[in-house]
Amino acid sequence: DMGFIHALRTIAKHIPVKRQTLLFSATMPKDIEEIAETYLRDPIRVQVAPPGKPVERITQGVHYTPQGDKARLLEEYLKKHPGEAAIAFSRTKHGADKLTKVLVQWGFKAGAIHGNRSQNQREAILSAFRAGELDVLVATDVAARGIDIPLVRHVYNYDLPNVADNYVHRIGRTARAGADGASVSFCAPAEMEELRDIETLLKKPLPVLGGAPWAMDMVKAAKPARPQGRK
Repeated sequence: DMGFIHALRTIAKHIPVKRQTLLFSATMPKDIEEIAETYLRDPIRVQVAPPGKPVERITQGVHYTPQGDKARLLEEYLKKHPGEAAIAFSRTKHGADKLTKVLVQWGFKAGAIHGNRSQNQREAILSAFRAGELDVLVATDVAARGIDIPLVRHVYNYDLPNVADNYVHRIGRTARAGADGASVSFCAPAEMEELRDIETLLKKPLPVLGGAPWAMDMVKAAKPARPQGRK
């Protein structure tokens, strides 16, 4: 989400040309690198080494499913493990809220945390989840780092992350404090590229838990068309 870029450009007009600037980012995709080149001059880059690989105690797998069937598939997995805490990761804030609402309608105790939640709201929801008052926590990547709740047994990548490194951070929310954990990634046709990036990072394919890899024609049909530029 690059929604902040307009505010950044506005602020930059009002600060001195001669200044010290520090840019902090959880990840460094191409879009953020381009921003850094625009607003920083000869910067020194300091970064934590990227994650190597998930801990071996996490059982991983991928389930191929159409985007519209993901909610019901998640319901099936949650019902297989009643009473066991789970985190489901959504790519967007709107998607997290929508999924949470659906899960609550189906009888699950669910809560969502994302960038539109205040710090107090996030802490309240995390406290309820930590206390066992919620069955499932729905989160965007804002929650992929920093959550240390040993009781989490299952992580569901409801939407695959568009940055492969975030996959390792996400599933690292389980199998903590020496416990075992499981991760299931739902892959729709439009997400095959993200899955390949994850498997490249892991240097191995994810075991298939359901469905089959999407044919290339379905993958191409699922990709959104690029808008035509004005002439």
